[in-house]
Amino acid sequence: MRKLACIVVILLMAVACKTRTAEPGYIVQVSLGGWNNPLYTADQIIGRLDTVSSRINVEKVIIGWSLDKDIYKQVGAFLHSKNIKMLLWFPVFAETEEVCTNVPAVDLWGKVPANYDLAADEGFRFNCPSNPRNAANVVSVYDEHFSDCGFDGIFLDRIRTQSFVSGVGGVLNCGCPECARRFEEEGVNLETIKGEWAFNGDGFFSVAGYSPETGFMFVNPHAADFFRAKGHIVSGAVAAIADSFHDRGLEVGMDLYAPFMAQFVGQDYEILSRHADFIKPMLYRRTLAPAGMGFEYELMLNAVPGAEGYPSFEMDVDFLESQLEAMKSCPCAKYPGLEINYREGIVPTSPEYVTESLDAIMRYGFDGAVLSWNIMEAPQAHIACLSRQ
Repeated sequence: MRKLACIVVILLMAVACKTRTAEPGYIVQVSLGGWNNPLYTADQIIGRLDTVSSRINVEKVIIGWSLDKDIYKQVGAFLHSKNIKMLLWFPVFAETEEVCTNVPAVDLWGKVPANYDLAADEGFRFNCPSNPRNAANVVSVYDEHFSDCGFDGIFLDRIRTQSFVSGVGGVLNCGCPECARRFEEEGVNLETIKGEWAFNGDGFFSVAGYSPETGFMFVNPHAADFFRAKGHIVSGAVAAIADSFHDRGLEVGMDLYAPFMAQFVGQDYEILSRHADFIKPMLYRRTLAPAGMGFEYELMLNAVPGAEGYPSFEMDVDFLESQLEAMKSCPCAKYPGLEINYREGIVPTSPEYVTESLDAIMRYGFDGAVLSWNIMEAPQAHIACLSRQ
């Protein structure tokens, strides 16, 4: 009887854990806050990472973007002693006002879109993706402040334009003279786009349908042309920056919007995945802030209430799987982003949610997952549910 009871217990545990087909590799993120006044000491970070890495298979740690070099040198020494890579968390087209002077992005009417002030040091202020000085500044900031810190790679964040958090002007963007020239090269005249918007209003954004393979299919051919060209322009600029970091011997990861919203912010998965070592689509089903899938979609529906054809999406496992399906052909490594931290009113996660999401990711045979977006705020229960010990 005792032997039978043990067998039953083992079987029940296997069912409860939803045994995965492979041991996942994890990338964890450590958010230090803005450029100044890091939120944690090196000892605090090392202590947390030591605990986490003893429970789960941590392959890489993304940390940034404070200017405090000593933190990276101490944390890097610890991580390298455990054969774990350290990548710099680095904002590209936003959040750089304190370290360099950049040209801001503007909408098609020449106005700078409003910010989204989730926190005092994270306003999601975006700069022009086409301006060559902006691109040069990004690489120079790395060379000046971070090149001697022992990083194995760099994780490019804010590689997009503004989203619907700033309304229509956030996505009909950037409309500066340099971007207008780039659009012309793609066969798109921004004056025509402005005229189409003025004539059709919200109907400019109407779609004939959606599929994970093709994204939203715009009814208006000018809208289709605009977002296709925008993806080429923004993602082409990101690709050039990524190549510069590859030339410095760095691994490159990229922070991406979920596939269904990526086309609105200029992220072309096909282009970006050819210039990245790994991508991290932010498949955030519980996040009530920028990059949260339901949050961003609701903002779009509110910004263009007269647009037709948009389906109702439930942020359930079926929808998560549709997004995993959309990214499966990307040629680089794929580590979908999964919320692991908890913050009341912003990211109300649970161990059940974490386990459910990870199981869906691993059923696709992906390389692993990025535990987002701050391991320092992850409840112990969220880590414990991932442990195979």
